[in-house]
Amino acid sequence: MYSLQRNVFAFILAAVFFVLPGANNQAVAATAEDLDRDSRQALQTLYRTEPIAERLSQTARGILVFPNMVKAGLVFGGSYGEGVLMKGASTVDYYNSVSGSWGLQIGAQSYGYAVFLMTDEAVRYVEDTQGWELGIGPTVVVVDEGVAKNLSTSSLQHDAYAFIFSQQGLMAGLSIEGTKISRIKR
Repeated sequence: MYSLQRNVFAFILAAVFFVLPGANNQAVAATAEDLDRDSRQALQTLYRTEPIAERLSQTARGILVFPNMVKAGLVFGGSYGEGVLMKGASTVDYYNSVSGSWGLQIGAQSYGYAVFLMTDEAVRYVEDTQGWELGIGPTVVVVDEGVAKNLSTSSLQHDAYAFIFSQQGLMAGLSIEGTKISRIKR
């Protein structure tokens, strides 16, 4: 039993050290300028891998971009990251994204995500709430390969579309369910 615990601990430690070097540089100095630059770069990365995201950006009323989320867990887990709300090419506010989870999970991972807010009501909801819990409020569709194939700007029916991108690390399972997004000062 002691050997198993030691091996599990060593695995988690290795996963954390694998993920955090890239995340550490961004998380330590998360100034407004850093968040603006990192968010713009993250969107360009997303647009290269998911062309439909770039098409959505042309009609989106706002885009929440979290360029560097860090997630870790061993039975209990959590994730944290900071990002921006953009309208057009301008950053209008800063937000954090926090989630907690429990269950069969082990490892650490970094990733980015962007939520394309397609209606004025969805943008207002994000701006007016003290913290938006994904799953409550505007309907959010997580875009994976299957959804992306069938998605076009003429078939949009939901308030928001989320893309998860730039995944690195060792962790099974990734979702944005149970995530709370709150405004922060920068």
